[in-house]
Amino acid sequence: MRVALFLTCVNDTLYPDTGRAVVKLLTRLGVEVDFPMAQTCCGQAHYNTGYRHEAEPLARHFSDVFAEYEAIVTPSGSCGAMVRELYPRMGERARAEGRGDTLAVTLERVAPKTYELTEFLVDVLGVTDVGAWYPHRVTYHPTCHGLRGLGLGDRPRRLLEAVRGLELVDLPGAEECCGFGGTFAVKNADVSAAMGTDKVRGAESTGAQVLCAADNSCLMHIGGTMARLDSRLRPVHIAEILASTEEEPAV
Repeated sequence: MRVALFLTCVNDTLYPDTGRAVVKLLTRLGVEVDFPMAQTCCGQAHYNTGYRHEAEPLARHFSDVFAEYEAIVTPSGSCGAMVRELYPRMGERARAEGRGDTLAVTLERVAPKTYELTEFLVDVLGVTDVGAWYPHRVTYHPTCHGLRGLGLGDRPRRLLEAVRGLELVDLPGAEECCGFGGTFAVKNADVSAAMGTDKVRGAESTGAQVLCAADNSCLMHIGGTMARLDSRLRPVHIAEILASTEEEPAV
């Protein structure tokens, strides 16, 4: 199977190791992974801030870049939700505004075959045991877009439960937002910081060494909160855990 890795802006700029982990993991599972060099922002930041029309050229470009692939895999619940959930809305909105079907038809080429990493593993490849080894005590935070937008459900937990050496512990208030929310963290800084503190304190109460999630934007916010609170917890993307093996262990 030949798939495209949609890395996203945040990962490309700040967390390239997550992209490397996705390639390592999928290659180990027999998947051919391409990285289209022409990929750019999916337009989520523009769309969520109210610049809907400005996001449309980015969505068109995304479709042009990724349309030829069997599947598009991203280690980001938020960007995955943008493509699969909001691209169709963009197309329908353009149609309702009398601007024709062109945008909707263009985006239909990519929206249905875009997958967040964990749902691609479980739903498309049909695996939960990916041969990983990670001897740490871990708690899992289900990010808002993955939980409410894509409906990832227990897929990430099933993958983590199959990792050898990993002790998975429940996170109190797991379904509560961490407080990031993109521009929410800027516009409502005090509320955002308080929510982040609640999330970290809840994670600390589990005795975990690692808090993992499927979205580095949320982990960036949580990790910053951990640093300010001088927490001994570490934020780690789930892809890096699943890519870890005894022969090539993650830190």
